[in-house]
Amino acid sequence: MSRTARLGAFIVGTLAILAVGIFIVGSKKYLFTSTYELKTRFASVAGLDSGADVLVGGVHSGTVKSIELPHKASDQITVTLEMKQSTHEIVRQDSLASIQTEGLLGNQYVAVSFGSDNKPEVKDGDSIGSVPPLEMSALLDRANGLLGQGQEAMKDINQVAAHLNSVTGKIDSGNGTVGSLVNDKALYNNLNETAGTARTAVASAQTGLTDFQENMEAMKHNFLLRGYFKNRGYEDSSELGKDEIASAPQASPIKDFTFQAKDLFDKRDSAKLKGQKSLNSAGEYLAGNDFGVAVIQVSTGPTGSADTEHTLAQGRALVVRDYIIQHYGFDDTKLKTIAIGKQSGEPSKDDWGLIKVLIYPAGTPMPADKPADSTAGTTPAAVAQPQGPGSN
Repeated sequence: MSRTARLGAFIVGTLAILAVGIFIVGSKKYLFTSTYELKTRFASVAGLDSGADVLVGGVHSGTVKSIELPHKASDQITVTLEMKQSTHEIVRQDSLASIQTEGLLGNQYVAVSFGSDNKPEVKDGDSIGSVPPLEMSALLDRANGLLGQGQEAMKDINQVAAHLNSVTGKIDSGNGTVGSLVNDKALYNNLNETAGTARTAVASAQTGLTDFQENMEAMKHNFLLRGYFKNRGYEDSSELGKDEIASAPQASPIKDFTFQAKDLFDKRDSAKLKGQKSLNSAGEYLAGNDFGVAVIQVSTGPTGSADTEHTLAQGRALVVRDYIIQHYGFDDTKLKTIAIGKQSGEPSKDDWGLIKVLIYPAGTPMPADKPADSTAGTTPAAVAQPQGPGSN
């Protein structure tokens, strides 16, 4: 073989080895980074592909290494995640994996939540829990169901409109009591005069009520009487129950914090904070983690009347929520309250109740608000004003 031929064969072989090396290196995303593997299981991966990103706290921290179908119909799909070694400090045994979408129609990725400090770290090859993905097909099915209900409602509205047309026709022709009233001018004038007198009386009553309310408001802010009203919590009673929901979400919480009421408040029948710094652990978690809904659940002790204890629970939920929102930045529309009120049990002067902060995973549906009239008419007996930043 000539020298030129040998040189050409050497060049071709070198290029081939270089190309193979490039492909090998390209397929190993973390070739020069220390990694470990985690496994999680889903009933459906909703279009997730191998090589998809894995985010921890919104930061790219790994990739989907493989997706394996089950060997039995009753089993779930196994997804293997290749994680950076640095995530060992925040991914724990109680962390959850969820499949999410970039935007409305973007690519799927896996989000892994932070774990609890008191839980052990995961090891190479360990499995963590998962949250079922929200699929677009399920949303479309729900939308179709709503459209069907809307069409049925339109049919009912058309039937009601037909009945109204029949009734108005009879009125126009003078049939019935209402028809006589409409067509008899003298009867109408008499009733109109009576209605005018009634409206005058109602207007006078409303004027008197407005004057009374203004006087009461002035009394509330009077220097001598301000303390009297504030000690009884009347000043901001309209705020009670504003962010209260009818019931807790159906999902299981990914994190919860429990506080004794006697460690947070200054008196058994008060909502004035004294140990609010204990709430910082819950506030820091809400500000630093992705979540769907958080609920402040407040119960009081077994003593006192049911109405008074329910109002006290609402006041405590209000001040706890305001403290967390004022000190930590996150979407406060996802922070709701539930006032349980008086709990059953043996009366005890040391039992002031519990305050729980329950945190649910991303994708948890927002519960319905508690109807406004369900809390109307209650008068707070000892609810203090919400504490602002820097209060002790």
